[in-house]
Amino acid sequence: MPREFAFFGILIPTLLPLFFLSIALQAVLDACLGWLGFYRMVWHPSLVRLCIFIAIFGALTLSIYK
Repeated sequence: MPREFAFFGILIPTLLPLFFLSIALQAVLDACLGWLGFYRMVWHPSLVRLCIFIAIFGALTLSIYK
């Protein structure tokens, strides 16, 4: 996979769409976990949300660049 791609003549790094996809996936997962009451069982919900985002972004990045 190329490191960047052209979008209307602008070079965009491949990580940028992966970042936005990670945000969308994390938002959906966050809503599901909030609905299930998962965040009431953890000590620091903000750290859990950040870790989930980093795990999703890392998995997507590794799937592209491995």
